[in-house]
Formats: sequence, C-alpha cells, structure tokens
Amino acid sequence: MERILIVELGKHIGEMVSISGWVDVRRDQGKMVFFDFRDRTGLVQGVVLSGSVAMEIAKEIRNEYVVRIEGIVNKRPEKNVQTDRQNGDIELEIKGIEILNPSEAMPFDISGDTSGIDESVRAEYRYLDLRSKRMQKNMRVRSEFVRHCREYLFSKQFIEIETPLLTESTPEGSRDFVVPSRLQPGKFYALPQSPQQYKQLLMTAGFERYFQVARAVRDEDLRADRGFEHTQLDLEMSFVTKEDVMATVENMITTVVEAMGYTIKQKPFPRISYKDAMTKYGADKFDLRTEEDKKNGILAYAWVVDFPFFKKTDEGDWTFTHNPFSMPIPEHFDWLLKREHIGDILTTQYDLVCNGYESGGGSIRAHKPEILEAVYRVMGFDIEGLEERIGHILKAFRYGTPPHGGIALGIERNIMNLTGETMLREVQAFPMTRGGQTAVMKAPKLLTEKQLKELGLKIDKKWKQ
Repeated sequence: MERILIVELGKHIGEMVSISGWVDVRRDQGKMVFFDFRDRTGLVQGVVLSGSVAMEIAKEIRNEYVVRIEGIVNKRPEKNVQTDRQNGDIELEIKGIEILNPSEAMPFDISGDTSGIDESVRAEYRYLDLRSKRMQKNMRVRSEFVRHCREYLFSKQFIEIETPLLTESTPEGSRDFVVPSRLQPGKFYALPQSPQQYKQLLMTAGFERYFQVARAVRDEDLRADRGFEHTQLDLEMSFVTKEDVMATVENMITTVVEAMGYTIKQKPFPRISYKDAMTKYGADKFDLRTEEDKKNGILAYAWVVDFPFFKKTDEGDWTFTHNPFSMPIPEHFDWLLKREHIGDILTTQYDLVCNGYESGGGSIRAHKPEILEAVYRVMGFDIEGLEERIGHILKAFRYGTPPHGGIALGIERNIMNLTGETMLREVQAFPMTRGGQTAVMKAPKLLTEKQLKELGLKIDKKWKQ
C-alpha cells in the first residue's frame, strides 16, 4: 500500500491507508492504546482497540519508534473534535503495525523546548535535538527563506555560481582556518572567510549579476551570534550605484519576508549615518522596535551608511573598518588617491540591521587597480607587499573590470530575526559548542602519525595531550 503523508489524511476519510513516521506519544489505557504519530508534515492520533490483532505489538512500542501503520481514517464524533490541533477532527483506527526501527530510551526529552538542556549533551545528540518541534520549525524557516531569496534573484536575472573552498590565506580580516597541502609540503590553503575576491573576479568575467549561498569560515572568538562557520547569501552586480544595490536588496528582503507571513515596521527602510547611529544608539546596530512590536514579531529593518573607511590600529597604523576592496564616497576619492585626511574618508559601505543585529553588509567595490593600490598604501604596504597580497586581483582589474558592488546577508542572523532566537546555534543544523567542539563528531582531534607524515607536519610536544 502506498504511503500517505499525515497532512493528507483528511482527504481519505473512510479509507484504509498506510502512514510511516515516529511514535510521538503513547498512552496505554489497558483495553485501548492511543498514539500520536508524526512525520515531516505533522501529527495524527491513532488508536488500537481491544481485540485488534495489532494490540500485542502496540503494547511493545515506545516513543520514538519508527513505524509503518495501516488503518482506517475515521471522523471523530462531534464532541471529541479538537479544533486547536492538526487533524483534530479525524482519528486513525489502527489495523496493523510494523516496527521499522525501535528506539532506545531518549537521553533527554524532545517533546518540548530543548534550549535549556546542557549544550554538550545537545551537541552529542544533535540528530535527536533536531527532532524537537522548535528545531524542526527553525530549519524549515531557514530553508524557506533561502528558497524565496533564490527565486527572487533568479527572477532578476542573477546567475548562481559556486566559488572555491580551498583558497589563499590573507592576513587581513579574521584569522584563517588553514589546510596543509599534501602535494606541496610546507604550503597551505585557507578556507574562505568570504567569496569577496572571487565574486569581484566574476564581475571581471562579465556575468554582471551573481549570487551564491556561500559557506564562510573564520577563526574568531565565538559568541552568541557568531561561530567558526556561517552561511551567507552573497551577491554582486555590475554597472550599479550604491542606491541600485540597496534597492535590490531591500526589495528582495521585503518580498521574501512578507511572502513568509512577517510584518515590516517601516518601508522604505530608514537610513541613518554611522555617526548619527553612534550618537543616538551608541552602536552601529540597533533595535527600532517598541515592546509591542517585539510581542507581535515585527521586523524593524534599517540601513546604516557613511562609515569611516579607515581606523587606527593599536600600533598607530591605519587599517580598514569593513573591507579593503570598497570604494570611497565620490567626494573623498581624491583624498584616498593622495592619501590625505585619512581619518575623514568615508566609504560606500552599507550595512543592513534588523532587530538589533547586523543582518548584512556590502559596498560599491574598487574596480580600478589604482584605487585598490591606494587603499593598501594607506595601510602601509609597499610594492612587494601589494604584489604578494593582491597581485592577482590588480592584474584582473587591468582587463576591463566594470564598476560593481554587492552585499553579503548572513543567513543565520536573518533566521534569528525571523524565529526570535538569540543564539546562532539554534538556527544551524549542526553547530559547534562554545568551546569549538563539533556537534556529534569529535573534532578537533589529533591526526595519526601516518597522516602527519603525509603532510610533512610535526606536532610540538607541548601541544600533545
């Protein structure tokens, strides 16, 4: 018999059907055994009646067993209808049960909110944690958000292109995660902190409108809204101004979140300069919601613009505030080329904030070699240093790179806003713990001597445990 999804059972009243899923709840009342069964589409109640051939096996089954059920879909008597729950007007009269796989006793209760359970236990049994209603919802919201974004971008003639996971280590930005090369001993790849340079090279290649759902990896200190790994919706556009990119992103976000049933506090999104944000809120990410807005799940988006391009390091040198590949605002273009008024130069950076989180950030990019060279000169690089760090992209810019700009939207941060979660790990399927331990699998861990030898590596005795 063909499997029927639980959500479709209401169309089969009076029919014998087959469902497959998990035992969500079991209630043994002696002469009758009641079950709630679940699959990916929802819940339904079933009952095994006294004298049924299925009674013996029904007495054996426990919560979280995986089963195949055959039974008749019956209408419930009017007095027993539960209007506040899915399939509250029907009941499955169970005629047969097949245990597809039993379950041991669960290490923790997944019937409610699991956020209060010890982090290490949740990580060890993440595949069970993900069965809980809240985590199922979070993963489905994430998938729906990404799907809607993809559909929007395809409708605007963007092309989806993947960029490499093994790339070159760059000293700017956060620390890299590095990967030793077996074929070239002593040399290392780096995992990408973002596809920044590759997407600019794709603009040079003439694709004009690119996006990808990109994995990014940064070896930076962990906190509630930051992890070693994250996913970003990365996009880039040629022949555009700052206004063009911001309008595209704002329209996409509005289209997507409203299609998902959410309400936006203010449209168009308010804009505030970095200087005014710091004066008014003390930070460049802020929450514009009232308490009533928070209760009602309102989304309060805003743009922050006019960021300083450079800031002083602890050593007194200059470094970038966001990324070195940005353009200054047109009024400060000559200042950059002449390396004058460095602390006053503003960049074309634009950050999207929502409900107190930075949800995305981008800029119009440098697309001529002299602009990018000027940025690195401000930061103290000489000719040799420029060639070592960015020689490849300077070369590309000499072959007709168009003006371009883009943005990266953090998937996790956006899903936190949609779900109301405050921890990054609550919207990732397999997150790391605060100590950097992977979920389920035991990484990081030592390599074998054979692996180390193949890579030409030796571990200092002081690091061995």
